[in-house]
Amino acid sequence: MKKPVLEYVTTCAPLRISFVGGGTDLPSFYQKSVGSVLSTSIDKRIYVTVKKMGKLYGNNYRLNYSETEIVPSIDQIQNIIARECLQLVPIASPLYIGTVADIPAGSGLGSSSCFAVGLLKALHLMRGENVSNIQIAEEACYIEMNALNRPVGKQDHYASTFGGMNVLKFQSDGRVQVEPLQLGLPRITKLFKHLLIFWTAISRDAGEILSEQKAKTGNKFDVLSEMRDQVSLLQNILTTDFSIKKFGQMMHEGWLMKRGLTSKITSSKIDKWYGDALRAGAYGGKLCGAGGGGFLLFVAPPDSHDAIRRALSDLQEEDINFEPHGVRSIVDITF
Repeated sequence: MKKPVLEYVTTCAPLRISFVGGGTDLPSFYQKSVGSVLSTSIDKRIYVTVKKMGKLYGNNYRLNYSETEIVPSIDQIQNIIARECLQLVPIASPLYIGTVADIPAGSGLGSSSCFAVGLLKALHLMRGENVSNIQIAEEACYIEMNALNRPVGKQDHYASTFGGMNVLKFQSDGRVQVEPLQLGLPRITKLFKHLLIFWTAISRDAGEILSEQKAKTGNKFDVLSEMRDQVSLLQNILTTDFSIKKFGQMMHEGWLMKRGLTSKITSSKIDKWYGDALRAGAYGGKLCGAGGGGFLLFVAPPDSHDAIRRALSDLQEEDINFEPHGVRSIVDITF
């Protein structure tokens, strides 16, 4: 169903943290066996503004992100995600696209996928198209996995599009099932009070890490299958006895498996930070995203948080909370 064509749209899309199952959302795994991830969106977001410009600006596309671009045609846009989104959902120039994020790129929180989701949502709204969440997520997957041939999986696009805490299941034919966890706000609030997240200040190229992981999927298939199976076990912990200690310990087990998938996932510096946090009282944790840098996430009792902060005093802590919403429009104007 079409709505009136808009002149100005701003969307926000949430970033995510993945607890267990990461890596089984790649085609190299789920085309052989069903993949599964348990993740949640968080209150760190990417904001995308799309605005039709006046004729005095000429027939240009103007983009403002960490860089500024003014180009006469879509195929000359250097921001590859923006270019491919406009190729898929075109809007005639003159057009302005601007984006700002709460968290730096290369963080392991799914920022590139989040940007694609937010931009696609905005472009469809500008065209008066009210498309489904599944279409937005699948188009974002197509942009990164097919048009750009990046070695990524599907979890980030779905987490950002749908929002909330979910079990995502990846079928061999590419379909994705989104199963929201019905925990209730008190349990979710309690869980987040046990989470700590620290910025390592190491930005990394997830594609390089995931390329190696993809190449080694055959040799690591049993490990990835065990990581996938953690999802149902963790789901059961959250929905039955709700033992956060068990939750953290399972994340620790998952991290030990994940760090062995490729040589690029961790380093001696990261291992030291992780070990220091465990000695200070954390139940478990992991590097967010593909690994190599970004954010370190820990599950720990609140009375050990200060000790962990002291142990990791050279890292910057970030406050995070639960985000129940997926991608949405926060401003839309018809002139």
